[in-house]
Amino acid sequence: MDYRKLGRTDIQVSALCLGTMTWGEQNTEEEAFAQLDRAVDYGVNFIDTAEMYPVPAREETYTRTEAIIGNWLKQRGKSNDLVIATKICGPGLEYMDGGRMMTPEHIHKAIDGSLKRLGVEAIDLYQLHWPDRNTNFFGKLGYAHQDGFDGTPIEETLSALDELVKAGKIKHYGLSNETPWGVMEHLRISSEKNLPRALSIQNPYNLLNRSFEVGLAEIAHREQIGLLAYSPLGFGALSGKYIGGARPENARLTLFPHYQRYDSPQSRRAIEAYVQLAKDSDLDPSQMALAFVTSRPFLTSNIIGATNLDQLESNLASSELQLSESLLEEIENIHTLQPNPAP
Repeated sequence: MDYRKLGRTDIQVSALCLGTMTWGEQNTEEEAFAQLDRAVDYGVNFIDTAEMYPVPAREETYTRTEAIIGNWLKQRGKSNDLVIATKICGPGLEYMDGGRMMTPEHIHKAIDGSLKRLGVEAIDLYQLHWPDRNTNFFGKLGYAHQDGFDGTPIEETLSALDELVKAGKIKHYGLSNETPWGVMEHLRISSEKNLPRALSIQNPYNLLNRSFEVGLAEIAHREQIGLLAYSPLGFGALSGKYIGGARPENARLTLFPHYQRYDSPQSRRAIEAYVQLAKDSDLDPSQMALAFVTSRPFLTSNIIGATNLDQLESNLASSELQLSESLLEEIENIHTLQPNPAP
């Protein structure tokens, strides 16, 4: 397993991060424990969760994933050899404090809940799950400005995070689903006001959605605020298991058909091309797709997720795969013909 620096710190995180958003919905606590044990044995030291997990977010299940991880950490008896990341929910979920905002009041309440559920004294990386303002994230490429929808000022949010750092409740913070302007504004305010500096940005990135490369990749490199890539398999679509309209039993798109982000006609054509390329190269399509993400120079960690141990083993093994230059060229050829079909 390769390990990389988290931001400008000396913290070394595994190039693969264990994602947890299915635990408590598609996976039981027992299955989650088995995944955690196997991933850590393999060398993964980075675990990512969120207060709103599992996904899809529901009032009946939110916060369940953090509780499962907390139970595992309690059973394990230690957490200081791991990097635990979680996220405060953004605005929009009305059952969370009437719609969570990034205000000091909401931030302090949210961190206390996460600390209690996880059973740790401090969160290593506390991420803002999505911006508290109207902007283009969650699949929106174009930006349409709307006056009066700016939400909580970023400086106010950073001041609250500074209080959490000083109180010993969080060690560092990161961003998620952010835009180039948002990242630079966070960095500007933190520098000018001597407030905590963001270490990372957790955005979608995969063969079907490389929009991170436009603007954010340069920021990630120059500002040492590396990508934590989520959905590296596009909800499993890049495995090829949905080709031809197939809907395997208990698969994510079978259970939750309203998730259409990776199921457009353009996406299906691109998926077929990438899967065929993998097969022609005697590679597993999932492992090829994951290895591509992990190989990107702006990436800090690739967040893998699985609903069974066979999937997890395959995903973990992708860390040992090095893609040839000729294969990378073939990937670029497909991308040129069908760029970003699932932003």
